[in-house]
Amino acid sequence: VQLVESGGGLVQPGGSLRLSCVTSGFTFSRSAMTWARQAPGKGLEWVSGIYDEGATFYADSVKGRFTISRNNAKNTVYLQMNNLKPEETAVYYCAVGSYRDLWSKYEHWGQGTQVTVSS
Repeated sequence: VQLVESGGGLVQPGGSLRLSCVTSGFTFSRSAMTWARQAPGKGLEWVSGIYDEGATFYADSVKGRFTISRNNAKNTVYLQMNNLKPEETAVYYCAVGSYRDLWSKYEHWGQGTQVTVSS
């Protein structure tokens, strides 16, 4: 199982980024997927999840600004992030499954992509 995130970078407050997570080694189309993040000096924070059939879920802090989506033909999950805030500076990870913050249930993670929100 491999998960490779990309799309992070430096963005000004109020800006947007689109993260991608390209996967391989498992049946993506039948798998729920999750995005989580870890800010400097803090623990993991659940951000969003998407079921195999497309149902989506968001943390209250990102609802209305972030959109999770998937392309089963490309084995890829995305996270569109709009109106980013400085406190959302973090390493963003994708993971297989959708267990919100039950971290012990996640078996497969990507290496993460850094998002820095700063002027």
